[in-house]
Formats: sequence, C-alpha cells, structure tokens
Amino acid sequence: MKIAILSPVAWRTPPARYGPWEQVASNIAEGLIEKKIDVTLFATGNSVTKGKLQFVTEEAINENPNIDAKVWECLHISNLMEQAENFDLIHNNYDFLPLTYSGLIKTPMLTTIHGFSSPKIIPVYKKYNRSNFYVSISNSDRSPELDYIATVYNGINSNDFAFRKLSKEYLLFFGRIHPEKGTHESIQIAKKSGRQLIISGLIQDQEYFDNKVKPFINNDDIVYVGNSGPVERDKLLGEAYALLHPISFREPFGLSVAESLMCGTPVVAFNLGSMPELIVSGKCGFLVKTIEEAVEAVRDIGYIDRSQCREWALSKFSKQRMTEAYIEVYKNILKL
Repeated sequence: MKIAILSPVAWRTPPARYGPWEQVASNIAEGLIEKKIDVTLFATGNSVTKGKLQFVTEEAINENPNIDAKVWECLHISNLMEQAENFDLIHNNYDFLPLTYSGLIKTPMLTTIHGFSSPKIIPVYKKYNRSNFYVSISNSDRSPELDYIATVYNGINSNDFAFRKLSKEYLLFFGRIHPEKGTHESIQIAKKSGRQLIISGLIQDQEYFDNKVKPFINNDDIVYVGNSGPVERDKLLGEAYALLHPISFREPFGLSVAESLMCGTPVVAFNLGSMPELIVSGKCGFLVKTIEEAVEAVRDIGYIDRSQCREWALSKFSKQRMTEAYIEVYKNILKL
C-alpha cells in the first residue's frame, strides 16, 4: 500500500508543543512506517518523519505572522490532490476542506473527523458522505447525519510517557487555556482540595486568561509554567497526583487524558463527551458533574492503582493499537 497522510500545517508535525491533530497525524504515519507501509507525509517542511515528506511551506502558519493561513492551507492541500494518482489511499487529518477535492480524483479518501468545530461544517461532510469514508475518534462524537466506517481512538507513543508508580502532591491542568477546557474550574477544585495546581497550556483565549486565571497565579499554590513541550509534558503528567479535566463541552477525545493515564496518573474529569470512553470511573480516575464532586474525587485518588491507569491506556490508546485499527480500515476500503 502507498498511503498519503495529510496533516494540518497550523503547527509542525509532530508539534514542538501544542498541536493535537498534528500529533495524531504523526503517530499514524510513524505507526504505519513501523509496519513497513510506504507512507508520504504532507506537512510543514520542518516536520519530522521516517517516511517521505512533502511540503509547500517550511514553517507552520501559526508560527509565522506573515503567512496568510488560507492561502497556504489551499496550496498545501492542492499539492497532495494534484499527486493523488500516485497513492492507493489518502488519509485526511485536515478537516472538511480536502473533501471538496474528492470528486475530482480517483484515489479513495479516508477522513478522520477530529471533532466538529461547528455544526455549520456538517453540510460539507454530508455532501461527500456517500463517496468518502469517515472515521470517528470516539463513539460519542458521531453525527447522526453521517455514515462511519469505524471508530478509531487516538493512539499515543507509550515510549514518550514514562510510568511513575509514585507521584508528587500537586494537581495538574494540562491543555488549551480556554473557558470550555475548565482552567478556572481547576483552580477552584485545587483551592478547595488544599493542593497546589500547576497549569500548563497554550493561551487560546487571552481575555479569559487575564480575567479568570492570571489573578490567581502566585507561583505558590497556583503556578503557570507556559506551553510545555514533550519532555516537560512527560514530567508534569507523570509526577502529578491527578490531572484535572473539568470541561464544559462534549470533547471528541481528550489527548491529555490518554497521555496522563499512560503515565499512570489518574484523571478527574467532568462527565461529558468522550470522557466515559476514556475513563473507567473508580479504576483510572473519576467522572464527576460538579466542582464539589471533583473535590471529593481528589480525596479518593489514593485508592486508584496507578499501574491500572497505565494498563488501561496501553490496551486502548497506544500507537500500536491505533495503527492496527487503521490498517484494517484501509484494507476494508481497498478490498484487500
């Protein structure tokens, strides 16, 4: 099989810090390469892969303010589509826009839907529903208006996350700093629990950060360490007493949750979206509905066996498991 993996160009693939779609696209590509499959990754020029790399922009569009995002997005996608005949299958990880090319090429296209940014994008998916193949990243993130060939959970490289049997005492918020991700709620949970909170993540909503987060940062019990890279991420997640994930939206997956569990660190999350698929409540964390319930859950974290968190993550969210699932999807599409 010759597979083209289309990654976004918002960030490098894999990202130096933030970039969940780019991280998953990288894990898919490298997982396939380990299985001796011929892979060409379409990403930024500074991306890293053991396969072939094709690019039109050296830098990520979010890393260069002089780049017009829409222009380079179109150039990037068209670069692949104009070479479509060279591949047996295109695996699109770049949302809905590549679908608009699919009627002009003969190569089958699989699109992993990494979430719906808005219901307004669903008409594009509906238009190409019968001529394309869709994968959901959780059962909870399926639109009733679309057909899916499979659900494949995002897989992470277990070697990037060291298991730590013992933790420190701090709680951790790790993710986008945005109202829907619950940074402010994490601060409240930590304060009511009497524990230090370390916050790590990309500031996606500056007003929210300035008004709801920054006033509490004192480098004592509430600490902001910036947007952490892979080395810092592994240490922060692995040494945390628990990861707090008090989201207020139906999150399609939650990569930081899987990463935390891979380190052996349990998660306290609000019971929305895909969280029941990622967390077995009472076994590798707790699913709660309120701040008060989260505080109670933090008190019970000591009953969680950290090795069970790691085992669960390996069984469900490893790169190997994801790769094998996608290979089965490819074979199904190509009738192999």
